[in-house]
Amino acid sequence: MKARYSLLAFSLAIFLSACATVEDAGQIASGRQALFTGNYPAALSYFQSAAQTNPNAVYGATLRLGVFTYLGQAQYLNGQYPEARQSLQKALTMHPADNVARLYLGLTQARLGDRQTGLKNIQAGMSGIANFLNYLESNFAYSFGQFWDPGGQIRATIKTNLAMSSSPNLDWSQLIAAGEKLGIRIEEEEDKARQQQQQQLDLEFQK
Repeated sequence: MKARYSLLAFSLAIFLSACATVEDAGQIASGRQALFTGNYPAALSYFQSAAQTNPNAVYGATLRLGVFTYLGQAQYLNGQYPEARQSLQKALTMHPADNVARLYLGLTQARLGDRQTGLKNIQAGMSGIANFLNYLESNFAYSFGQFWDPGGQIRATIKTNLAMSSSPNLDWSQLIAAGEKLGIRIEEEEDKARQQQQQQLDLEFQK
């Protein structure tokens, strides 16, 4: 039990230190909640403020997305596609392994008419997210990894989406909608996993 508590404390320390200041973390956290509730203009405002204050800010203990990923995502969801492309390209320059940024860059490129490049980035982003979840399951199955996509539903959805993306009769509207949903869903998983881990620790302490 003490080991599990130490792990949570360590994860929390990483989470809180991911951004340079509490203000940055608060702005990004508020922006994320606005995203999750569909209030995209408010999300954009929060992320713009955070990016101006600290362009190097990174949020999260496990997924760890840079502020320009969030900014680009919000710009995309507000229909600001040229701005989104610029922000997401910057996000990938800073963090090349950011699969959420790559997914949204692909969606943005598709929206701007560059479907060939967009499709490659959408597929790479989706595959990268699936690989990330598989990595957590394989390497942290007895700690925090067990709380990420525990039923494999996200990975099953990605498999379906990738199969759809390879179809000769690709329905672009359906693929774009699936990509947008996945981007939000994997970000929500960070919060769900942390909450479930805390609930288990609370139960352990009650025994």
